Amino acid sequence: MRPQIVLFGDSITEQSFRLGGWGAALADTYVRKADILNRGYGGYNTKWGLFLLHHLFPLDAPTPPVAATIFFGANDAALLGRTSERQHVPLEEYKENLRRIIQHLKKCSPSILAVLITPPPVDEAGRFEQARSMYGDKAMELPERTNEVTGEYAKQCVELARELGLPSINLWSKMQETEGWQKKFLSDGLHLTAEGNAIVHQEVVKALNEAGISAQKMPYDVPHHSEIDGQNPEKAFQLQCPAV
Repeated sequence: MRPQIVLFGDSITEQSFRLGGWGAALADTYVRKADILNRGYGGYNTKWGLFLLHHLFPLDAPTPPVAATIFFGANDAALLGRTSERQHVPLEEYKENLRRIIQHLKKCSPSILAVLITPPPVDEAGRFEQARSMYGDKAMELPERTNEVTGEYAKQCVELARELGLPSINLWSKMQETEGWQKKFLSDGLHLTAEGNAIVHQEVVKALNEAGISAQKMPYDVPHHSEIDGQNPEKAFQLQCPAV
């Protein structure tokens, strides 16, 4: 059975299996080596994500995942008093919720690799343009998220990873290193373009490689075709498919 890598997060994870998405690219990187499971839930924050833990990561699972990405914060950082305030989670609660998610994963498997990913930066002008295109004159007058506030959530995510000795990917900082990041990496001020997805894929692969979960070093789940003798094919399958 192939090892499993679970992608747990909000819409940026849910959309990651779309054409050009970072999850789809990850599945291609680990093809025939590991199964990439998309467990992204659009609109979710860390508070709502807690309700899914026993459903997605049962403590009695016979084969728990070898790794999981935890990619929340874009919705937690929604501002009070704005159009998306029901998604808001206070800063300290956000950090504690991430801690609880990791604690649960470690109960499932002490050896599981948890990779924390910060929310990406927010292009406030892009969010306004998106709202105007959807709602016209009824669009919000004030942004429902700001880059400054989202940056505070990113800091808490990185800080928790440091406290727990876990790898983290600071997308909020990484993306802003590139001039014109607002349109290059974000499609609507929040979600990712193909270029934005490429950065996430690159950084996740880097984190997994550094932790020893490298696709290049993992064995194929069944023999490569070059190992199969056309006259005696069963020999190639004796180790990996012993029931043959």
